[in-house]
Amino acid sequence: MSQPPLMPKATAVWLVENTSLTFEQIAEFCKLHPLEVRGIADGEVAAGIKGLDPITSGQLTREELERAAKNPSHHLKLAERKVKVPEIKRAKGPRYTPVSKRQDRPNAILWLLRNHPELKDAQVIRLIGTTKSTIAQIRDRTHWNAQTLTPIDPVSLGLCSQIDLDFEVGRAAKDRPAVIAEIGSTLLPAEETTAPAPALNQTFADMGKPKRQEEEAIDVDSVFSKLKQLKRPAEDDED
Repeated sequence: MSQPPLMPKATAVWLVENTSLTFEQIAEFCKLHPLEVRGIADGEVAAGIKGLDPITSGQLTREELERAAKNPSHHLKLAERKVKVPEIKRAKGPRYTPVSKRQDRPNAILWLLRNHPELKDAQVIRLIGTTKSTIAQIRDRTHWNAQTLTPIDPVSLGLCSQIDLDFEVGRAAKDRPAVIAEIGSTLLPAEETTAPAPALNQTFADMGKPKRQEEEAIDVDSVFSKLKQLKRPAEDDED
């Protein structure tokens, strides 16, 4: 499986704004969902994230980009990195937030809850350095300053890096197929959901047949009994 670009969401923002590539091409290259790329184009996703030019960052060649723009079925390929990026060692425990930036944490939490609801509380804690109770208060709008909070990208606030944010979002996205598969397993087969309606109507019609036959039988018996009653007085008069 090919590696995603260094900052996939920021790269997707730039590709949406500056190229004519299809959503599927951008999603495949940045390892995102096509609906997420469509949300970026509509302004509903990645609000506040500045686009990253993959050409100037050395992740994509201009020839490769032009080739993909001419052929919608072309798959973009990452350029070979000339500089090896060292692996980031992540310390365990919540992230330390400077005192001068702690007042911005509620705004960043609100931004994460709105733009990345798939993130778990533990992931938000690692990114922002907050507590689970604070996240719950902002989610339920019971925070003491809930009326004045404004969603702001934590990257622009300096509370976390774009690399860390994309890493946590990518980790949360891995759980999506399992959830979709679990929901899909509860759906009824197409044969049952697309059953023709006349069969149901015919069933109700068949249910009414025995009753009609019984009523007809009862009517015939009553007619014969009346005929017998009329016949008896005639025989008595002859006697």
